[in-house]
Amino acid sequence: MERIHKLIARSGLASLRRAEDLITAGRVTVDGRPARIGERVDPATAVVRLDGNRIPVNPDLVHFLAYKPVGVISTAEDTHGRRTVVELVDTDLRVWPVGRLDADSEGLVLVTNDGDLTNLITHPRFGITKTYVVLVDGDPSPSAIRSLSSGVELEDGPARAVAVRELDRHGSRALIEVAMGEGRNREVRRMCDAIGANVISLTRTAIGPLRDGRLSPGQSRRLDPGEVAELYAAAVIADD
Repeated sequence: MERIHKLIARSGLASLRRAEDLITAGRVTVDGRPARIGERVDPATAVVRLDGNRIPVNPDLVHFLAYKPVGVISTAEDTHGRRTVVELVDTDLRVWPVGRLDADSEGLVLVTNDGDLTNLITHPRFGITKTYVVLVDGDPSPSAIRSLSSGVELEDGPARAVAVRELDRHGSRALIEVAMGEGRNREVRRMCDAIGANVISLTRTAIGPLRDGRLSPGQSRRLDPGEVAELYAAAVIADD
């Protein structure tokens, strides 16, 4: 058990004094009720929120952002001996990748042991988007590219991007940015194929509000508490 103001301070979101002020102002809740100055809570089980947004206070939870290279598998283990994205992070804890990113694609993958956050990011109802930059060939027209956001028909049902924009064009190739609210198997690739555009490369550049242009393929880093809180907050906002 640990005092609530110390938990908030350890999360990195406020100093001890500021945490006490936030509690006094009624902005902090524990398991749905207003927090009290000096109360002790179990960081492993307590749900602590500031202004309705969850604060990561469990010290046993880890959150990594990895840049998966092409050829690396987005699983915790692989029976064929291929390298997995979990091998890119430095931890002895049992962790797993959140969502999928196919072997032919590269980009950002969240690796964690946080089951609650995993559910928030992977379940479409919470609306956390994943953003991709896709280089396609086949000279797709601007209207064909826009149709990705109005919806295209796939063999497993209709699919629609949350947002699409063309970033650049050179000859028959176009560079587009696609934001998705769900993550079916190779969905973005299949959507591009449906409009007659062949994917040359596909890179995930953002998970909700989380971006990092400094990571190179094969690198990873630990998320700071503020970034974890932003991910929780994005899910709460989307679910309202």
